Parts: sequence; C-alpha cells; structure tokens
Amino acid sequence: MGYRERHAIPDLGVGVGLRSAHIVHVLRERPAMDWFEIISENFFAEGGVARAHLDAARAHYPLVPHGVSLSIGGTDSIDRDHLSRLRALVRRVRPPWCSDHLCWTGAAGLDVHDLLPMPYTRETLAHVVERVRRVQGELETPFALENASSYMEYRESTMTEHQFLAELAYRADCGILLDVNNVFVSAYNHGFDANAYVDAIPGDRVVQMHLAGHTDKGTHLLDTHSDHVRDQVWELYRRAIGRCGAVSTLVEWDENIPTWSVLEAEGRAARTVRDEVLGATTKVRPC
Repeated sequence: MGYRERHAIPDLGVGVGLRSAHIVHVLRERPAMDWFEIISENFFAEGGVARAHLDAARAHYPLVPHGVSLSIGGTDSIDRDHLSRLRALVRRVRPPWCSDHLCWTGAAGLDVHDLLPMPYTRETLAHVVERVRRVQGELETPFALENASSYMEYRESTMTEHQFLAELAYRADCGILLDVNNVFVSAYNHGFDANAYVDAIPGDRVVQMHLAGHTDKGTHLLDTHSDHVRDQVWELYRRAIGRCGAVSTLVEWDENIPTWSVLEAEGRAARTVRDEVLGATTKVRPC
C-alpha cells in the first residue's frame, strides 16, 4: 500500500490560492472551484475578519494550509509558538494534509523572509528527517514538503535535490508537494534536466502539485507567481501527472494578481491538461 492510500489522501482536483483580492467574490458567488490553498501564517491570529473569512470558506470548500516560514531546514530550534498556531489551524480546518517548504528561512533568531536552499548532504538529511518527524507528530496530520526554487547551490552537496527530497520523504514518512514550476526554474538556473528530476521523484509520495508563472531575466528565471503558466511548465506538468496519476493540483498567482475570471481560466486550463493526460493513460507507470 502506497503513502497516499495509507493516509487516505484524496485527489481534490484543481484549485487556486485563496487570496484577499478574491475572497469576497468567492464567498458571495461560490464559483465552481474544487478547492483552495491558504497561506498558513495569514490565519494564525485569533478572531478578526481573516478568521471569519476562513470559516466561511471552509463551509463550502476544502482548504489546505501551506506554510512559508517553518524553516524545517534551519539550525534554530523549531519555533514552538509557530508550531502551536499551525496545529490549532490544522485542527480548525481539518485538511487532508498540510505543507511547507524544504528550505531554511533564517538563523540566530533572524528571519530573512526568503526560502533559502540547503546543502544536500547526509548530515543535513538526518537533521531534517528528525525535524519533519517531530512536526508531523505534533500536527497529527500528513505533512508534505515542497521543492523551493533556488538561485544558488552549495559545493558541499553530495546529493541532487531530487535524491535528497525522495530519501527525506521515505525516511521521515512524509509527503511531497511537487512544484513543477520550481523544478523548471531551478533546472534552468542550475543546468540540470527537469524531466529527469520529475522522473526521479517517487510518485506515490506526491500528494499535491503546484503550477505558477515565472519571470525570465535572461541569465536566470525568477519564481515570481506573477503571470500565466509557461508552455514548458505545462509540458512538464503533463509528464508529472502521467507518472503520478490523479494528484491535487494548485495554481499559484501571488504578484500582479489578476481578476478572478483570469485566475479561474488558468485553473480550467490546468484541469483540461490533467484530464487529457489521465484520460489518455490507461495504466499509470509505477513511480
């Protein structure tokens, strides 16, 4: 029995990020969106309008918390207050899983407000495995880690990112949030094969996928979530879905946020691609 089956993780279909620019429209019109992802930290505070919106949305749609500041790869102790607030949010929303990023976000008590890469070594792996086990145990719900986009690498690394992520998922018994756009961005920036990365990820561990737009700076790509999904990322998504099967998919758009109709159309595009691949695949290859 695979990880998704063992933890009864459902395929939620295709969703988008629930952002303040659209939340009133979503609550009033209740558009035909399968599910929404929420930024965990935006709903840590007790009471207020944000909590009211959260409860109203939860009454009509599945919600999945996605964090940006747990710093699972950091050397500081895991912030107990942060973890306590996340646990309270998970209990309130009751999602089928929650997620954060495979990264570190600061050191010595200082937060740099960025998702920073780690050296992919055996020592780092053991450190992160122990922290993931602790977090997942505290949350009492499946926990997934997302591959973050990166713009630098470490000479000390002895593993590729996909090797590190795959072994981490098995040893910590956690899920993977496969950000297809981030794979493409990092592959361009560091010169590795994005297809080989997708092929190497254990598909049974993938509980969710991300799609987003990026910005081409010529010498490098920036993961800006500020535009439509690029054609090359759609093709990589086809490959990922073809390998992993029906996995919940989320379209991110966090800068230059468009009108709801534009975002909704991007969600429909993802659904069309997903349905085409799944419909054409009579037997999904084991991952």
